[in-house]
Amino acid sequence: MGMMNFLHSLSEVALASAALALAGALGLLLGGVNWRGIGLGIGGVLFAGLFAGHFAASAGLHLSTEMLEFVREFGLIIFVFTIGIQVGPGFFATLQKAGLQFNLIAASIVLLGVATTVALHFIAGIPVPALVGLMSGAVTNTPGLGAATQVLKDAGVAPEIISEASLGYAVAYPFGIIGILLTMIAVRTVLRIRVEAEEAAYESARAKGAAELPAINVLVHNDNLEGLTLGEVPDLYDQGVVVSRLKRGEVLMHPSRKMVLHLGDVLHLVGPAEKLHAMVLILGEEVDHSITTTKGSQLTWQRIAVTTKKALGKRLREFGLEERGVSISRCTRAGTQLPVEPALSLQFGDILTVVGAPTDIDAVKPLFGDQTKSLELVQFAGVFFGILIGIGLGSIPIAVPGLPAPLKLGLAGGPLVAAIILSRIGFFGPFVFFMPPVANHALRELGIVLFLAAVGLKAGGRFFETLVDGEGLAWMFYGMFITLIPLMIVGFAARLIWKVNYLSLSGVLAGSMTDPPALAFASNMSNSSAAAVGYASVYPLVMCLRILAPQIIVLGLMV
Repeated sequence: MGMMNFLHSLSEVALASAALALAGALGLLLGGVNWRGIGLGIGGVLFAGLFAGHFAASAGLHLSTEMLEFVREFGLIIFVFTIGIQVGPGFFATLQKAGLQFNLIAASIVLLGVATTVALHFIAGIPVPALVGLMSGAVTNTPGLGAATQVLKDAGVAPEIISEASLGYAVAYPFGIIGILLTMIAVRTVLRIRVEAEEAAYESARAKGAAELPAINVLVHNDNLEGLTLGEVPDLYDQGVVVSRLKRGEVLMHPSRKMVLHLGDVLHLVGPAEKLHAMVLILGEEVDHSITTTKGSQLTWQRIAVTTKKALGKRLREFGLEERGVSISRCTRAGTQLPVEPALSLQFGDILTVVGAPTDIDAVKPLFGDQTKSLELVQFAGVFFGILIGIGLGSIPIAVPGLPAPLKLGLAGGPLVAAIILSRIGFFGPFVFFMPPVANHALRELGIVLFLAAVGLKAGGRFFETLVDGEGLAWMFYGMFITLIPLMIVGFAARLIWKVNYLSLSGVLAGSMTDPPALAFASNMSNSSAAAVGYASVYPLVMCLRILAPQIIVLGLMV
């Protein structure tokens, strides 16, 4: 009784703050409980929030509605913005080559899920607010729930009706986690797939197309090249191929475009595999890779980080590196190695591999900054400016043929799209859009915990009533259809028709649900990186589609 009197004596803001902290603490502990890598994960915060909200409603405690509303929406903004910063640099690359097939598979799962959801609305008469919550829960996509609640609010739906989205999400979420695992097991069992064979096939295919830029040594014996300068050799330097070392006799030297080439010279080339093959045909023949080792020579190489704002946006040709006696053989950006060309524009956080004499390398470091501590700092000015751009972008009405009202990216889609674009650009004026991975993860976790805790607290008062006396059990059953139908159809089709490697397919299936526990399950099948690569390839596109889908359903069925 004393505790209840104490709680009733607190202000609504204090009660809401305490409830958010309680839901966050207990929810993270609950999400950390797992069986063989399977658990609620971050979804545990939602369920803790539902319990805390139910307790508060039963005890007659009033939480500040305005505060919960702000925390929910600002938490969502932080979450989707940090996702965009994370996936942005590699977003457009995933829509090319092998990633294109993976993204088509994942997009098919999303679109089939939307079709299944809409069909259930007309067959079972599920209210649209509950429907979009069910869809997001059935595919374990929390930003989708955020987009759903935001568009319902923008459409003028009453708060108590909007809470049906959170309730639908909560009842469908548990089977959403289980359903993806059942699909992986079903595809493997029915089609009698041997994981060991799939792993061997994946590693064999990966060996043919190296993820990193390869390097080779080429012995020059094309008579037509005798006496030409390196800059006069066709396709050298300007096709993404770099000469980082030249060995003449026993002397290893740093090459420049003006250096005259002689028969018997050995060139160390770095660049895309297909370009290197073409250079071998032009120059001569490939020889032992160890011939041009820098060990014991005057040449060396170092990795230099681009951290000074003076270097941002400048092209490599503007630094005059040849005159300074050094060359750049590789540029690593957000974990991806880029072909080095004179027109390559630098971004904050790029890691350059610089080849030359130690004194020359030291002399060029100030040009790029190389202050590695700067890579550990969060550029908060860029974060807040990016969020401002995202909110503005999300508020722009987009006319879509067939929809009765304009579509808006909203507070879920606007910051996401803005972050993807800004992280791709790298900087704008004084603002740098770079975030260390550790800081990104911390802010992302904070944002989603605040969002889920606020959602749970607002919906908690009706959760048990809906589950026991209302439509909760029926919604749970319908959520199973939304989970399984798209996964099963596309999963079997991808394997039988397109012959996709099973381990890669498992990663794509997990990515189509943006479900980390499913990725962990898929990754534990083998020692290869196939599942992780598949997951990462489709994650950016799927996240955008999952955020837009609830908005299209609401506008199409309610407005």
